Amino acid sequence: MEKQDEKGLIHIYCGDGKGKTTTAVGLSVRAAGSGRKVLFLQFLKGQESNELAMLERIGITVMRSLPGMGFTWTMNDQQKQACAEHHNRCLKEAYALAQEGACQMLVLDEIMSAYETGLIDRELVKKAILEKPYGLELVMTGRNPEPFMIDAADYVSVIQKQKHPYEKGIAARFGIEW
Repeated sequence: MEKQDEKGLIHIYCGDGKGKTTTAVGLSVRAAGSGRKVLFLQFLKGQESNELAMLERIGITVMRSLPGMGFTWTMNDQQKQACAEHHNRCLKEAYALAQEGACQMLVLDEIMSAYETGLIDRELVKKAILEKPYGLELVMTGRNPEPFMIDAADYVSVIQKQKHPYEKGIAARFGIEW
């Protein structure tokens, strides 16, 4: 009989509400606190982030998107190509590390947005999910998971926005949203 924590499960935190990345960060801290090696790979976000700085301080490996790219709708074709190439390299490297057992938890933050916008090789994403190494805990975040992602997942939590300060013109605040 297998132990429940040996298999490694797939988590999805999705929806239009605030807190998907924050949830993945919290789960990463919990896993690291238990002695697991965690790799946190963040797509489409290259700006400074206080939570990621803290993850690095406690020994979690962080990989990120290219800085200075802006939002997907403001990128030109050359920026989109560079972003996609960088994302593909990062995912290949993260997947190789997971296969080698160099991490027991892999977080793919904003993978759904990278997938949806075509800023990552979709077949590579499918392979990383559907051929996940046996003991790997895989955590994915974003707004609109594809049906195959939901089918593969063991946990799916939808974070729904009811209200957000941005709607009142309140910008992201240091130490709270970033």
